Amino acid sequence: MGISVKLEVFEGPLDLLLHLIDKNKVNIYDIPIVEITRQYMEYIQEMTRRDLNVMSEFLVMAATLLDIKSKMLLPKEVNEEGEEEDPRQELVEKLLEYKLYKYMSYELREKQQDASFAMYKPPTIPKEVSAYRPEVKVEELLDGITLQRMHGIFKDIMRRQKDRVDPVRSSFGTLEKEEVDMDATWERVEAYIAEHGTCDFRALLERGRTKMQIVVTFLVILELMKIGRITISQEGTFGDIFITAAGREG
Repeated sequence: MGISVKLEVFEGPLDLLLHLIDKNKVNIYDIPIVEITRQYMEYIQEMTRRDLNVMSEFLVMAATLLDIKSKMLLPKEVNEEGEEEDPRQELVEKLLEYKLYKYMSYELREKQQDASFAMYKPPTIPKEVSAYRPEVKVEELLDGITLQRMHGIFKDIMRRQKDRVDPVRSSFGTLEKEEVDMDATWERVEAYIAEHGTCDFRALLERGRTKMQIVVTFLVILELMKIGRITISQEGTFGDIFITAAGREG
């Protein structure tokens, strides 16, 4: 009575080679080609009843291993740089590439399994809850706002504008006097604030492309605050400063 042998399933000849290398605990860069070839041949002899198309891939690898084995018995060839060529080098590179993709497939499979445990649903927040807005206490928002704080933000904006200047390219060309229309800047700032209702002070200054435009924008903001066309608020000490059009505080 014959002994029944259950073979492991491998995805291809490279998969079988990796299995034999791991099983024998050998260095992939220094494969004992004689022993690995012997074990490989023993395995494919047990696969004679498998599909011929599948077997053909393993037989091609068997021929490759035998070719490498024969080259290992011959004197080593020397390349153009005077270095000895290793007949196993091409096989090692294929094994390393296959091993990389194999472990990547394991990682993707784990991610797919983890994702199968996740459930998603559309938001079902009641309109009353989503429409709720907490009460804003103007006195608390204005607490700690000073001209010094606004001046600090202005200096920070100016420093950022200076950092954007290329020290080499900025020296090219000719210098021209820049003219900024105060009235046009006034209208542009008022229109921006009116459109947004409340806007970030820093973001408004950063809309200026040049140093002169930033200076004029800053002066316009101070003048609008002076005549009561806008109000200034701050979310806590050293927090961001916001500009609100007069009459839009509520």
